[in-house]
Amino acid sequence: MKVIVSIGGSVLVPTVEADRVAEYAGVIESVDDAGHEVGIVVGGGPTAREYIGTARELGANEIELDQLGIAVTRLNARLLIAALDDRAAPTPLEAHDRAREAIRRGDIPVMGGTAAGHTTDAVATALAEYTDADLLVYATSIDGVYSADPKTDSEATKFDRLSPAELVDVVGEIEIKAGSNAPVDLLATKLLQRSGLRAIVLDGTEPENVAGAVDGDHDGTEVVPEER
Repeated sequence: MKVIVSIGGSVLVPTVEADRVAEYAGVIESVDDAGHEVGIVVGGGPTAREYIGTARELGANEIELDQLGIAVTRLNARLLIAALDDRAAPTPLEAHDRAREAIRRGDIPVMGGTAAGHTTDAVATALAEYTDADLLVYATSIDGVYSADPKTDSEATKFDRLSPAELVDVVGEIEIKAGSNAPVDLLATKLLQRSGLRAIVLDGTEPENVAGAVDGDHDGTEVVPEER
């Protein structure tokens, strides 16, 4: 099975320490050892937000802020590459075709951001579409998709299963509200809708949940494409 995993920076590198990165590397290695093809996209997390906040105070424009965030995602990617040692392509890949080439030769590609305006969730979704992946896993800071932001709405209910169109509706509603935190961004969900990919949104703060999802055992929200 070909699996693409989007790992939020806030779950891979909540702080810049080795233990969590090494734990994630171990899980990815176990998936690789089970015979699956794997590709990884890494987010920027709190480090990126800190840099972006400071740069915004200094007068940087939004494109410059995006570029700064991309730079941090690639730093985080380098940490994971170091932990994966010779299983991974040696540097963060900046284009989907290079990542596909790495998978074909048996390496694990690790990507960060690619271009201003493209979130890491969107990069991962595009990579899954480009490589014709069997499964896309979004490892996030919450345990699935809810009807509203569960961090701000105590009545939010969790979905076990959604179609891509339903996910677009839910995420669009959450993102409209200022300060809300959608589990997957709207651009990624639109790409997911067009691609017909199967995806799982899950709690990535426990790295083993990713391996469980690959094995079909998870407590997240499954996004199942509609029949065409």
